[in-house]
Amino acid sequence: MKVFVYEHVTGGGMAGQELPRSLTREADLMVQSLVGDLLALPGITVLASRDPRLDPLPGVEVITGKAGEASLALFERGLEAADAVWPTAPETGGLLEELARITLARQRVLLGCRPEAVRLTTSKYLTAHHLRDAGIPVVPTFRSGDSLPSRPGAWMVKPDDGAGCEGARRVADRVTAQRALSETPGLVAQPWLEGEPMSLSLLCAGGRALVLSVNRQRMRFAAEQPVLEALQVNALPVREPEHGLLAARIAASVPGLWGCVGVDFIATPYSPVVLEINPRLTTSFSALRQATGLNAPAMVLAMLRDEAPPIPSERPIDNAVDVPLEAASDH
Repeated sequence: MKVFVYEHVTGGGMAGQELPRSLTREADLMVQSLVGDLLALPGITVLASRDPRLDPLPGVEVITGKAGEASLALFERGLEAADAVWPTAPETGGLLEELARITLARQRVLLGCRPEAVRLTTSKYLTAHHLRDAGIPVVPTFRSGDSLPSRPGAWMVKPDDGAGCEGARRVADRVTAQRALSETPGLVAQPWLEGEPMSLSLLCAGGRALVLSVNRQRMRFAAEQPVLEALQVNALPVREPEHGLLAARIAASVPGLWGCVGVDFIATPYSPVVLEINPRLTTSFSALRQATGLNAPAMVLAMLRDEAPPIPSERPIDNAVDVPLEAASDH
């Protein structure tokens, strides 16, 4: 099987634009890990698109953008030469959903979430209300036209379809958050919750989920803006009543979650509270094999046969691995 790996930032989607250092570094960590894990599998060859400004990917057939070629045309060129496609891109602006739809329309194997799941989880507002209606603890999320509840303390305002910390701000109070919603289209507001920012790395298929790792996010603030300084992958053991049940309820409630999925949550003293769902490979997966010994791409390919996340008999390794992200960044 030939797998086309398309990561938007490092794979030609930023042609003609400056490559943002921090975002490019995170994306490249994901790509190199994904490609390495795929190349370790028998019967798998890898085709990848690559921005020519970046170092080459050894052992991989590479395509690059032609002069004046749009990123979607580059994506379709790679897709036509492959059996399966592993797209990774920001959900912003419907990009990841479009890549998934094109893959299915061209009758290639989509190694990622289905378009309906991507569409839902692209919106923080729709995701929060969908999960709330399913009885899953989620950070209350409001948009323009909503009246924010009176509660003391800070609020977060962020783009409804933004990725990561992009465009997010912590403001002092409800009044400031309400003003931001009214003045800037497309924002959502969430009350600040005390707790530790964490994430789950999941495999999802058929309405079921397997927790591969529980990860710690190390954050700081530059004035109002949150900055993700580092990740600690496999920071905590998977606790079934806490992490496993949450993952299972999310997978059961969001049709079309398939493959590698990230869930950001706040570990509060009472329960994990979901912030958002990332329907794609996330940076934490870049250190998953080093931390656990698990080859997530191998498990994804196995799901093509079994339609359910495989349950590993044991973890060959069980380490916490630090992934620094902010060094020499442009945050």
